[in-house]
Amino acid sequence: MNSNQQPFVFTPQVVLLPFLFILLIWLVYWSEIRFGFRFNEYGVYPRTLKGLRGILLSPFIHGSLKHLWNNTIPLFLLSAAIIYFYRSQRWMIFLIGLFGSGLITWIIGREANHIGASGFIYVLMSFIFFKGVITKYYRFVAVSLIIMFLYGGMLWYLFPIEPHISWEGHLGGFTTGFLLAVFLPVVYAKDTYEWEKEEFVPENDPFMKHFDADGNFIETLPDEVEEIPQALPQIKVNYIYVDTSKINEEE
Repeated sequence: MNSNQQPFVFTPQVVLLPFLFILLIWLVYWSEIRFGFRFNEYGVYPRTLKGLRGILLSPFIHGSLKHLWNNTIPLFLLSAAIIYFYRSQRWMIFLIGLFGSGLITWIIGREANHIGASGFIYVLMSFIFFKGVITKYYRFVAVSLIIMFLYGGMLWYLFPIEPHISWEGHLGGFTTGFLLAVFLPVVYAKDTYEWEKEEFVPENDPFMKHFDADGNFIETLPDEVEEIPQALPQIKVNYIYVDTSKINEEE
C-alpha cells in the first residue's frame, strides 16, 4: 500500500488539497468584488431544473466576507482530517458528500438561492463523528471527540433559528455525512497486540501465566524452585548483652 492510500501518514496532500480548495473559493469571492460579478444565482434553487447546477457550484459562492471567513477554517481543518485519516476514501467522501448535500437541499430547501460551503462542512463533520462511533477504533474515536469539542455548537444550525441561514443545506450535509459513515466501508490496519494473535499461548507468557482464565492472580514460585523443603536447618544466633552503664561507673 503506497503513501497515497495508507492512512495515518502525513503527506503534502493533507494540507495542499484543502489549501487549493480554500484558495479557489477566495478567488471566486475576490472576482466578485474586483469585477462586480454576482454569482448568487448559481446557487442551489430548490425544485427547479436550473437550480440543479448549484449542487456543484454553490460551495464556491459566498454572500459576504464574514460568510466566507466563517467557512474557511473549519473547511480546511475538516478536509485535512479526512485526507489524513480516510486517505483511500477521500475522493468518494468529497464527491458523494458534495452531491448528496446539494441534492437534499434542492429537495427540501426554501425557494431561494442556497450558497456557501457550509453544507459540505456539515458532511465532513458528520462523517468524522459517526465513523468514529461506528468503528470504535481508538484513533477515529479520538478525532471524533476533538471535532465535536471544536464544532459541536454547529448542531444548533441544523434547525431554522436564523432566517438568513440555510439550515436546509446544513441538514442535507449532516444527513449525507451520516449515511456515508454508515455505508462507506473504511479499511485500516488495526494494531494487533501479542495476546490477540492466534499463536499466543497465555501459559507461556511470563506475565499472563500468573493469572487464571478468570483474571485472578496466581501466586507461583520461580521456575527454578520446584518444591519447598519440609524441614529447614535450624540456625542459632547468640546475642551478647553488655551493660555499659556499669562500665561507665567503674571508670
